[in-house]
This record gives sequence, C-alpha cells and structure tokens, in this order.
Amino acid sequence: MLTTDLSDRVALVTGSAKGIGRELALSMAEAGASVAVHYHTSAEAARATAAVAREASGAATTVQGDVTDPESVDAMFETVEADLGTVDCLVNNVGDFAPRHWETIDFETWNRVLETNLNGTYLCSKRALPAMREAGFGRIVNVGYAGADRALVYPKNFPYLVAKTGVIMFTRMLANDTTEDGITVNCISPYVVENSDEFPDEAPRGRWASFADLRQVLFFFLDPDSGYVSGENVEVDGGWIPEAL
Repeated sequence: MLTTDLSDRVALVTGSAKGIGRELALSMAEAGASVAVHYHTSAEAARATAAVAREASGAATTVQGDVTDPESVDAMFETVEADLGTVDCLVNNVGDFAPRHWETIDFETWNRVLETNLNGTYLCSKRALPAMREAGFGRIVNVGYAGADRALVYPKNFPYLVAKTGVIMFTRMLANDTTEDGITVNCISPYVVENSDEFPDEAPRGRWASFADLRQVLFFFLDPDSGYVSGENVEVDGGWIPEAL
C-alpha cells in the first residue's frame, strides 16, 4: 500500500461527510494532514467524520457550503483558512448523479448534476489557486468517472456523464495553466466502487473497486515527488472496457 507524508499539509475534501469523500479525507488524515470535512446538508455525519480525522492527525474541522455558489465557496475557504490554514491539497469530490433515463430527469435535477460536478470543481479550484500559487505548491485532485475521457454516454445518467467529461477536460486545462506554479492537477476516475448505489451483473476482476484502490492513486498524486505528473486521469476500473458494451 502506498503511503505519503502530509503532516505539514492542509486538505479540503468536498463532500467528505460520507461515502468516497469520507474515505479519502480519513486517508489524508492518517497520512498526517489537517483535514477540512466539507458538507452541504449532512452536518451530523460531517462532525462524526471530523472527529475520526482529528484522532488520526490531531487537526480537523467541518465546513458547510454549496459548491455551486461562488459566495458560499468563498466562505467555505475562509472558514478553512481561519481554522487550519491555507489549503495545500484540494480534492473535488462533490457531484450529484441521476441514474435515470434523460427524458425523466426534471430540469432542476439536470442542472444540479451539471453544476455540482463541473461548476463545483471549477469554483473550488479557482478559489484555492491564489494561495497555492503564492506558496509555490499545490495538489488538486478531481474525481471523474471511468470512460468519461472517451465521451462515454448512455441515455441513463446522461448529465452526470457529460459533467464528468467536463471535469476531465478542466483537469487537463488547469494542469496546463499551472505548469510554472508548483501545482499539479489530476483526476481519479472510478467505475463502480464498493459503496455504489447500483452494481452491474459482472465485476471486473471479480470485485468492485475498494476505497483502498482509490487511496493508492490519491497518495501517488499528492506525494511531493509527483510534481511532474499533472493533467493525468487514472481510471480505477479493474480493466473495464466500456466500448465493449
């Protein structure tokens, strides 16, 4: 299992009260990072996650906000900066999904899926960049979806797939725009993870991706020695080939 030393880093993981975000945040706390556990509505779960993170690293806080609203994002970062310091490592994990046929998705849900996944990644990254540039160091890790780099689409869950394709495009663009700043921007794209809401009939390699599988890639991207790796998208999918469907 890969390890890294984040003892001098402040990390913000969006949507980290529960699910994948929680596991990524706790992994970073175990590596020594001071962790900000972000939530929108899950305040109790966020407090519980922060308590576990605090036991691991000694420093953790909770921060509430809507990643689709610029003023809310600014307030989120101000809270983290006041409680823990400037953000060195940002994981853009928030992203609603709508696993239904596109014609049955109401307009509000359609927009929410696009905004939380793509706009939230854009707004949080934009807010984190000035301090990272000033420090000459930063790690931004976005969460995509396996197959999105090939414009994977189905009638079911269509806005989610579109948004995740945009996240990968944004990752590559921002990596190019930060080549002189000591900042890397990369993407982790899982297929089906152990806590997913739906499971296909067959799992690649006989199992679904574990949180530990995601942690392997996360730690590689966050490591100080990975400073030349930027603009990359690592699919954690067990060798799944969406084109074969």
